[in-house]
Amino acid sequence: MDHEKLVLFQKIYDLILEVHPVIITFPKNQRFTLGQEMERSLILMLELIINVNIRKVPASYFTKLEVEIHKLRILIRLSKDYHFIKITTYVELQKKVVEIIKLLRGFQKTFNLLQRDKVAQ
Repeated sequence: MDHEKLVLFQKIYDLILEVHPVIITFPKNQRFTLGQEMERSLILMLELIINVNIRKVPASYFTKLEVEIHKLRILIRLSKDYHFIKITTYVELQKKVVEIIKLLRGFQKTFNLLQRDKVAQ
């Protein structure tokens, strides 16, 4: 399966495209701390989903991916609480993150079923 055809990959990719212009509006000192951490977290999520899909790596990658997603949620919340982003932007970003979490859980179930089928054969 090509990772670029995965809905989960595409949603994370789209979120990166949406978050980047938001980060540019952060105060300069926060762009290179909070903003950079948000982008690093999103890029790591892409890397993890590619690894899961291409290499069929252990389930621990799903845990790492989930940790990064929850870390991103906290960073977005911090951005809102510091007033770097508007409430409407916060709500939209959080909705997208929740959608990614749901897709991840579905992908994980499918992945686990495929792994069980391989073992059973």
